[in-house]
Amino acid sequence: MTIQPGQPIASVPVKHVTEGGVEDSTSADILGTGTVVFFTVPGAFTPTCHLNHLPGYLAAADQLKAAGVDKIVCGTVNDHHVVKAWAEATGALGTIEFIADGLGKLAGALGLERDLTGGGLGVRFNRASLLIRNGNVEIVNVEGAPGEVTSSGAPAMLEALKG
Repeated sequence: MTIQPGQPIASVPVKHVTEGGVEDSTSADILGTGTVVFFTVPGAFTPTCHLNHLPGYLAAADQLKAAGVDKIVCGTVNDHHVVKAWAEATGALGTIEFIADGLGKLAGALGLERDLTGGGLGVRFNRASLLIRNGNVEIVNVEGAPGEVTSSGAPAMLEALKG
């Protein structure tokens, strides 16, 4: 079942990728303090994630921070080496933090897993965005169709923050 507003963020071991490097951490340590926008993508370097979803958050980072967001975090089911390379290639490192959920345990704990084994990708995150305040989920937006970035994109999150 997908995590719902009012529920606390799960605490699962993950790799935290920042401009300072890669560290072992937990999702609760990364997402549990302050106002956090957490968006999840099926995979680093995949077409929609690489060309639309991540760039939208990167472009809106200043607006999100002005609206009271303390940090923006992207989660993906990839190993931390791939996530770090993706963060560097997109120029997002230093503006957006990343969670490398290599085994998909966080995706499962949040009920945001998506089975893409038919396409050879295994279980991944569904495309989604969450607004989390002090460890409690306030907003959950999950995309309805593959390749879409509407409800989970930065413009939708900005609108939600204004409302």
